Amino acid sequence: MPIYNKLVRDRIPEIIARSGRTFTLKVLDEEEYRRELQKKVREELAEYMGALSNQDALEELADMLELVHALASVHGFTVEELEEVRNEKMEKRGGFQERLYLIDVEDR
Repeated sequence: MPIYNKLVRDRIPEIIARSGRTFTLKVLDEEEYRRELQKKVREELAEYMGALSNQDALEELADMLELVHALASVHGFTVEELEEVRNEKMEKRGGFQERLYLIDVEDR
């Protein structure tokens, strides 16, 4: 019997049950949930970094985005508030679309 000890998506227990298998799970408290979300982000980042195709990369990015949304909620913010802050930063400092790579800055 495999032991997972990890945060899973909400419908995973339903999917396991439909397959006829049994499982054990618990509902995490707020602190455990935040910690497990952070661990899951690292796991998904590693999977993204190892993606062998653009489609695999897209799948992992979607997982990471879902986790970012959950983390925003854990910290008391909505996805809309998160997007608002992202847009404000984009307006003030720009995005990453121009592929700029800063080498150095000369002090005066």
